[in-house]
Amino acid sequence: MDIKEILQHCDHTQLSVTATWEDIRALIDDGIRYHTASVCIPPCYVAAAKEYAGDKLPICTVIGFPNGYNSSGMKVFEAAEAIRDGADEIDMVINIGDLKAKRYEEILSEIMAVRAVCGGKILKVIIETCLLTEEEKIKMCEIVTAAKADFIKTSTGFSKAGATREDVALFKKYVGPDVKIKAAGGIASLKDAEDFLALGAERLGTSRIVKIVKEENLL
Repeated sequence: MDIKEILQHCDHTQLSVTATWEDIRALIDDGIRYHTASVCIPPCYVAAAKEYAGDKLPICTVIGFPNGYNSSGMKVFEAAEAIRDGADEIDMVINIGDLKAKRYEEILSEIMAVRAVCGGKILKVIIETCLLTEEEKIKMCEIVTAAKADFIKTSTGFSKAGATREDVALFKKYVGPDVKIKAAGGIASLKDAEDFLALGAERLGTSRIVKIVKEENLL
């Protein structure tokens, strides 16, 4: 697969707790230079990032991150503020405890509430696959589809493991036709990126692909 095509599917990501504005600005510069799908950054930097990037690059941020156990009201507030600050895309974490307890209606309502404040902006739902059973993953495919979110996303990258090829293939089998797939966490090589895209992922959450392109002078 052409490296430029791979980059167009990458949400170039910097979510470290130690990330400074200088780090975020460098991330945006790379995102613009290499034409990534977006940059995914902490909420506190969204307003400055939008002012800096303008219309050159979509700005993505995270909600209820990384644990997902914020109240639904807090997630809605976070999402609304991020949209006001200029976020183009929202990646929210579900309440995994609710899923374990089979509180499916609560999860659906929460996603729909965040969806409502996003307006026409892209909403991705992170389900943290490494903590789930296959049955729970399939159920989340159903819930994310019913909630009319734009993407189902494998992982935060902050738990026990990230995306697997098996999980992306499972998503592809069970999500509705209007739901796209984002693989995130542990995507460390061009081979990883190619594999996930071939399996049906539309987006890749990664910091490594741009670094590889720069280190190996591929463009």
